[in-house]
Amino acid sequence: MIHKAYIDSLSVSLFKLYPNGVCVDVLVNYARSAQEAEDVSKQIEAFGGQAITFGGDVSKEADVDAMMKTAIDAWGTTDVVVNNAGITRDTLLIRMKKSQWDEVIDLNLTGVFLCNHVCTRIVLTYSIILQGRIINIASVVGLIGNIGQANYAAAKAGVIGFSKTAAREGASRNINVNVVCPRFIASDMTAKLGEDMEKKILGTIPLGRYGQPEDVAGLVEFLALSPAAGYITGQIEQKMDSGLSWADQRDYNSDPPSNSNKEDDKQEGRCKQKQFGEGHTWLQMGQGTSQEI
Repeated sequence: MIHKAYIDSLSVSLFKLYPNGVCVDVLVNYARSAQEAEDVSKQIEAFGGQAITFGGDVSKEADVDAMMKTAIDAWGTTDVVVNNAGITRDTLLIRMKKSQWDEVIDLNLTGVFLCNHVCTRIVLTYSIILQGRIINIASVVGLIGNIGQANYAAAKAGVIGFSKTAAREGASRNINVNVVCPRFIASDMTAKLGEDMEKKILGTIPLGRYGQPEDVAGLVEFLALSPAAGYITGQIEQKMDSGLSWADQRDYNSDPPSNSNKEDDKQEGRCKQKQFGEGHTWLQMGQGTSQEI
């Protein structure tokens, strides 16, 4: 499960590493955006690789099993998995429906479990090099929380804890598991923000700019391909938040929920205005609400 920006970065990197050609096999999973998945596959093939597109819901065990079986039937094994499918169903906790909770947990957390579970079995059974690398995409929200995202924060915190445990269990089997935690990443959603709102947001970011999908792709590329990453496992990689984890977040997370219905409505309005990055727009590949592959 790989976003287009990851594919571009990984393909170029492989081309530089193996200028005489190398067969890179990639299965591109998607939920609804079949055309975008086909475009990604063409990008891979343009660099001499092979690609298969597969439409499936990674929160469903049958779909995940079928997806991995497709890769095994085509290539015999899989060595790298990037789990980045994700959705949001944002609202204040007091207003959140169980269906909104379940939907986010099922895809953002259970989907990661299902893909990791199957991938580990495949590496142990089929891998020629007897080595696997799994990169799970979480979010800084899973570390610090965020107003209006109790479901999303719980899921991403779960991905972090799950990945640390999977790394401990996988280490003796030569399977590295790491987590990437982005935050403010440029997307279609950030592009729609007004000038005043964008100025306010950028004022809270120490680097003074949004992250780009390629920024995250570079880290994913390193963890997936670099021999130098062979001794890295169980890590929350870099917390890609441009310094926000140590900066003063006075405008972003400081407003406490109010007890009155009137104030709840105002708070929810602020909440909706603020859900513009968090690393979940660019990484919506499987079941995302807007920008998907």
